[in-house]
Amino acid sequence: MITADRPTRSVLYIPGSREASLDKATVLPADAIIFDLEDAVAPEEKPAARDLLVRRLPGLDCGARARIVRINGLDTPWGAEDARALAGLHLDAVLIPKVGTPEDVEAVARLLPGTALWAMMETTAAMLNAAAIAGHPRMGGMVMGTNDLARELGTRFRPDRLPLITALSLCVLAAKSRQLTIIDGVYNAFKDVEGLRLECEQARDLGFDGKTLIHPAQIAVANDCFAPTPADIELARRQIEAFDGALAQGKGVAVIDGRIVEKMHVQTARATLSRAEAIAAMAE
Repeated sequence: MITADRPTRSVLYIPGSREASLDKATVLPADAIIFDLEDAVAPEEKPAARDLLVRRLPGLDCGARARIVRINGLDTPWGAEDARALAGLHLDAVLIPKVGTPEDVEAVARLLPGTALWAMMETTAAMLNAAAIAGHPRMGGMVMGTNDLARELGTRFRPDRLPLITALSLCVLAAKSRQLTIIDGVYNAFKDVEGLRLECEQARDLGFDGKTLIHPAQIAVANDCFAPTPADIELARRQIEAFDGALAQGKGVAVIDGRIVEKMHVQTARATLSRAEAIAAMAE
């Protein structure tokens, strides 16, 4: 299971229908892999892709990478069988597309006992029900489906994503209120490194834990943007040291670089160091 403190900076979609892509998942430096049975697989290939994934996953050594499978929706001819076929496999999560209500999650939960469930947040209904979806007892994470959401909203692409900001923030709020992992949507122009970086930085500042990716070339940027910088780590250490020193003197606050350091800042600092340590451990 993926806990909120596990790094999920880069979450790469890989088609479940391509055996060579499955093998590549064992060596790519992504924090998590989504083996996709939905959008990345043509309708006529879906049953074969499911069979391939079920056959290969038990022997696929992904190391520290989280293993997630996105199934087809239960409103399709393949979704229910996808869920049943994955029952009993060792997975970190199953990702449900087109979630609109907690009942959509519950329908999959009944078919797939014992596995953490993630929700694709890609409809206007999902935005209005984000808190209720996050509250489902089997919910472990949320993934933004920004392409589908933009289509449903009728918005145009803007580098600042202003038309999507309300939706993005609603999902971050819902996920954080339940200590769930929350992952931003894909950036479609996979050769546009600077555009990807700007969108990753925006997502990080909004509170997202990482970004879904459509190409291995995007992994390095996401890993960099969603990791603490050396300056972040140094400041965190200084804040903790200064606060501990202040407590030893009977004071409740410290001052670093002209800024107050209180208990809440130290909690953030400790989380920063913990995240940095977890990222370093994944690289070993």
